[in-house]
Amino acid sequence: MQTWSSWKRFPDAQIGGHVEAPIGPGVYEVRHTTTGRVVAFGHAGNVANAISDLKLDSGMNSFTRLFRRQPLVSSVSELEYRTCSATSRAEAKTAASRLSGLRQSAWRRRLDMGWAARHPG
Repeated sequence: MQTWSSWKRFPDAQIGGHVEAPIGPGVYEVRHTTTGRVVAFGHAGNVANAISDLKLDSGMNSFTRLFRRQPLVSSVSELEYRTCSATSRAEAKTAASRLSGLRQSAWRRRLDMGWAARHPG
């Protein structure tokens, strides 16, 4: 696996902006620019297409459809993304799984530390 790219703002498709991402396998992460909340994470055989498919279309927020709840963002201008190239779909899938596991472990540690702070001794 390569290293993560820098965070990039979603381009405005209405003025001809394009996603800058690998046209091959890899991992992607999309977050809200202000809160840092991750709104999409995954792996794909073509990362550029996967990220492009997440954009707003027909005035409906794609993330709303994915998560079946209220819109997480009102505009793609509130989002940024980063990518990591892989040599194959299998490598991308493995890396995404590993990164997801690391993220879950970190959240569990944070929750455990919070619980311990609220319930001393």
